[in-house]
Amino acid sequence: MNMGISTSSMRRRGCLYGIVLVLIPCTVLIVVIGTDYTTEQSMSQRMAEFQMRMQYLESMYRTKQEDVAILSQYLRLAALNGANGVTGATSSTDGANVSLANLDLLDGLSPDSRSLIRNVTSTTRLAESLKLPTAFHFLPHLLDDSASLQPSYIESKKRQGVSIVIGIPTVKRDKQSYLVETIDNLISNMDEEEQNDTMIVLFVGETDLDYVRTVAQEIRTRFASYIDSGFIEIIAPAASYYPNMNNLRQTLNDSQDRVRWRSKQNLDFAFLMAYAQPKGAFYLQLEDDILTKKGFVTIMKNFALEKTAKKEHSEWFVLDFCQLGFIGKLFKSADLPWLITFFQMFFNDKPVDWLLSHLIYVKVCSVDKDGKSCKQEMSKLWIHYKPSLFQHIGTQSSLRGKVQKLKDKQFGKIPNFHPHRNPPAVVRTGIQPYKSYTLQKAYLGESFFWGLMPQPGDLIEFKFKQPTIVRRFLFRSGNFEQPSDRFYNTTVEVLPASGNTSLISAALPFNVTKDGFLVVGSFNNIGIADGVIDSKIGKLKELRLHVNSDSQNWVILREIYLQSNSVR
Repeated sequence: MNMGISTSSMRRRGCLYGIVLVLIPCTVLIVVIGTDYTTEQSMSQRMAEFQMRMQYLESMYRTKQEDVAILSQYLRLAALNGANGVTGATSSTDGANVSLANLDLLDGLSPDSRSLIRNVTSTTRLAESLKLPTAFHFLPHLLDDSASLQPSYIESKKRQGVSIVIGIPTVKRDKQSYLVETIDNLISNMDEEEQNDTMIVLFVGETDLDYVRTVAQEIRTRFASYIDSGFIEIIAPAASYYPNMNNLRQTLNDSQDRVRWRSKQNLDFAFLMAYAQPKGAFYLQLEDDILTKKGFVTIMKNFALEKTAKKEHSEWFVLDFCQLGFIGKLFKSADLPWLITFFQMFFNDKPVDWLLSHLIYVKVCSVDKDGKSCKQEMSKLWIHYKPSLFQHIGTQSSLRGKVQKLKDKQFGKIPNFHPHRNPPAVVRTGIQPYKSYTLQKAYLGESFFWGLMPQPGDLIEFKFKQPTIVRRFLFRSGNFEQPSDRFYNTTVEVLPASGNTSLISAALPFNVTKDGFLVVGSFNNIGIADGVIDSKIGKLKELRLHVNSDSQNWVILREIYLQSNSVR
């Protein structure tokens, strides 16, 4: 079948690409100029944010330009081949058969572009074009499967254009997992405005799809609304993304287990960064066992803009918000290709945090200058923020048998409780408090409640001094020092002030206790009870926590929040 292209068809495509090349930069200018800057920002920060947005949009524009350039090349050559009567599935170049479906250049294109090329012609000749290195030169095993660079699992609403994308890699651990607690802590330390300008990409670095789905379901159960809004995305790599991990070179005199662990981590980070890069202006690398501080998103963004506005630091490469490993490292998304390529080249050689240091060293250090000079130059690209915004809380490393007790001393003391203003109430409980950690102090936001082992039938009662509409409740039990001291099999129950429990239960899907309380929620498997109270219930006379089974642990209640109209 003749696969040639008519001159008029080529002209139409040429016009289309011309329009694309004109519209994209115009769109960039409209988006940037239309940004709503608040009067509180200094002029330098405005310019810095403008610059960051421009870098991000330019990187996206370059990606489209690459597609257009490669596509135009193929269309032009296909037209020449059509004019010369070239047909068939393959063509010969210096005696070598070239299959279009296997050309490295196609792998960088979008699926639509690849499809268009294959529809135009099944072969072409790359006349005197240079062939630049790609990921396949460093990871040749990727060529064995056309889907090696596609996620095997993805849950996404295709959100883009945020300021900060937070990347969290997670893998199966032999013992305790901190993943849900980490995500919960990040969300609870953002306000609504910060959440609207941020997103989290969770990378499950496992090839067992059953396990991946289990993790995804656990995240959906706890954070369904955040997944549905596009705030949280979940991805996992294909098994073919990884090389044979038993054939890696043994480097740095490490054991084979450690070489496999750190080599896989490098590849995991590269995959996660490549996926996250087009989604936001900045990329933040975290781990799955950390906690942070209130307002961390705004602090990081302001610090980035501040440094960008200063001439001596405007070319920064990484902003470091934690002194440990690769935690809390913020990059411009436009710079991520440097890291991704470097990790692909040397994934088998050194740990990921060493590779980051080496990359910056290569950028600025010279063999004819001393170490002091090198350190000074590196500090311009690698800028530390103090005090740290992130703390490592896990003790069990993802490397089997490794105990990780490192803590960032610059983070400060981990808060043991989170205070709120709650509606006036009389509080009481039959659970014996430990020392001065009373329920009354916890309710007033002065401390946390720490009680001895709860027993079936134990209650924590909040009797309002006057009937009160409670719109939402939030209870967090346990803390990062005593994570097992939390409520198990404990329900949240309310007593309507109207006394019409039977009528309410008939209209709404709530169970009713023998003494007339409506069961409106319960603690989940990480010790949190969070819910909205239906407005049809009306004003409440009392709200309580009801323990339904024995516990082998004491209990800590570190946060009590009853959102009502009477307290703002």
